Order: sequence, then C-alpha cells, then structure tokens
Amino acid sequence: MRRALLLVLCVVLTGCSAASNPAETADDDTATTVQVEGAPAAPRYNPAIGALFADGTHYCTASVVHSGPGDLLLTAAHCLHDGEGGEYATGISFAPGYHDGVAPYGYWEVTDPQVPAGWADSSDPDLDVGFATAHQAGNTKTLESVTGANTLLASGGFAHTITLTGYPDARETPIVCHGTSSQADTYQMRVDCAGFTTGTSGGPWVVDPDPATGLGTVVGVIGGYLYGGDDPDTSYSSYFDTDVATLYRKMDARG
Repeated sequence: MRRALLLVLCVVLTGCSAASNPAETADDDTATTVQVEGAPAAPRYNPAIGALFADGTHYCTASVVHSGPGDLLLTAAHCLHDGEGGEYATGISFAPGYHDGVAPYGYWEVTDPQVPAGWADSSDPDLDVGFATAHQAGNTKTLESVTGANTLLASGGFAHTITLTGYPDARETPIVCHGTSSQADTYQMRVDCAGFTTGTSGGPWVVDPDPATGLGTVVGVIGGYLYGGDDPDTSYSSYFDTDVATLYRKMDARG
C-alpha cells in the first residue's frame, strides 16, 4: 500500500483532489508526539516542516533545507513526480508550520521540482527523494529566513537517533516520533514509529534537533520502499547517497 502517492495526472489533467490509497488513519486532530526516554523535545509545530497542498488538500510533507538562495524544500520524489516516464506535478503549495487548518506563515508556491533521473525514468525506490523551490508572492523574504532550515547530510550511515515528523492526510496536525533508524537494504533505511499513515510521505528524519527550534540535520525522508511502507508503524527512506548529494548541490548552486 502506498504511503502517499500523488496522483499527478489526476491533479494536472482533471483538477480533482490529490488522492491516495486507503490506509489506517488517525481519527483525532490533537498534536501527537511519541517520545522515547532521553530524546529531546521539539517545537509542537516546527515552522521548517509543513504540509504540501494540491487542489486545496494536503497530501504530503516537506521541510526546508539550507541553501544559498534560501528557498529549498526537501520531500519524497513521489510527492513531486509520478515516476516511470510520467510528469511533474503542478499547482502545489507549501504551508510551513501548518496546524489546525491554519497556515501561520501563509502558503508558498512550489516551483522547479527536481527528482533523480532514476526516479523519473523507472520509479527506483532507492531514489525516492526530491527537491523544489518555494516563493510567496509579495514577500521579499526568503522561506529559510522566515522558518529556519535543516542541514542535509549524505552518506552519513544508517543508524541514527532521529525525530520523525509527518502530516497524515486524515488530520490537521503533524505527528512526531523519536526513534532509531537502521539499515533495511543496500540503499534503504527504516524506523519503527507508530501512526505514520497516508500523507506523511516526505516527512524529514532529523538528527540532533535543537530543543528550542527543532532544527537539525536531515538524513532521510519518508519514502523509498513501498513509497514509505505499507505499515503505519514502520517507515522507510531512500538512503541519501551521492545521487541525492549531487541533486542537492545542483539546487543549492542556483544562488
């Protein structure tokens, strides 16, 4: 079962809501944190993490990563491109720190999506990582200057103590979990965190978050194997290797 696959052709050609396959869902809208002993607390609504919207509905999660231009988003490739020779999505917006139907920093237009060639050509689950830029009409400030940003670490190994955040599409607040990642396959990571249902794809795996800001180093995003997993209690990420690092450097060099 796909964690949160954006039906690009549906959005682009017919204008319907971005749909996803059925999955177990969380019923309440209270902010949920699953805490392990000794793990740092993060802000309840982290402004550097938010929901991606298409046709008025949030369907995936994204986060701000540091870049020269200060406008860079990180998410799963399948949130931006339907793979296997398909197309990029259009009409996407990003709401940083989104909660309870409120976008405290407004909606930012998502442009210039980029995914690895291996994803665009064949939906390679080892390359389910994508970047895009975000801008807000009439705002002279960069996204990063408003929200802050995580740094990105590639080829940093598989075992980390992480803070995982995502937006289930059946609720209006994020779910947050602190857990330990491990290697699931040659280029796949996994973490056991309960309740990460449809819509959490693209949610960042953050190492050493600052207790005051929640910002840290991102080493993965929900995606990869089975689009992030078919069990809401186990999530996957494509390993950030040289392909991801190369694409990141390309986006960063725009400045």
